[in-house]
Amino acid sequence: MALRILIADDHDMVRETIAMFLDADGGTETVAASDLPEAMAKIEAEGPFDLVLLDYTMPGMKGLEALPKVMKANEEKPVGLISGTATRLIAEQALAMGAIGFLPKTLPAKSLVNAVRFMAAGEIYAPVNFMSGKDDPEETDFEKALSERERQVLRGLMEAKSNKEIARDLELQEVTIKLHVKTLCRKLDARNRTDAAMIARSAGFI
Repeated sequence: MALRILIADDHDMVRETIAMFLDADGGTETVAASDLPEAMAKIEAEGPFDLVLLDYTMPGMKGLEALPKVMKANEEKPVGLISGTATRLIAEQALAMGAIGFLPKTLPAKSLVNAVRFMAAGEIYAPVNFMSGKDDPEETDFEKALSERERQVLRGLMEAKSNKEIARDLELQEVTIKLHVKTLCRKLDARNRTDAAMIARSAGFI
């Protein structure tokens, strides 16, 4: 019997990427929602799900405020958080409130699929490196090929941000970001920005 998983995230690319990895693995059936009201409506209409994944910053979440509400709606079945920006402290608070786990959006694809299966089985999941605060200090070959600015832009792409949003975050001109994206695609041999983000995620870039 397939695991039924609801992925609630306001970025299409993030939802589609996670769903693609999970569906390719077989044995899972994913349903998508783009904000909290839609997620709640789907739980009410089609739930409870074997696992609900909530994006920490999507509309309606108000931080961790919505977590207990979703857990109750999903009839105490596992609810986990996904985030590209949440800190270790937020992850700890979510787990203390009863979340089944915490997934950084930068997790490599294989780890992501394993983590989802783990959580759907009722096991608590949080990446050890992330929770201990000692995320690999060593530079990987992947990172060595990129400048610090390129890494910052790539993180923005992994969070499915537009050039405009990345430019605002880094206090740069949009045209500069466009050039960096072009360079990144060339360096990573990526077809487009989505492909670049997927290559980075698979390489375990954080």
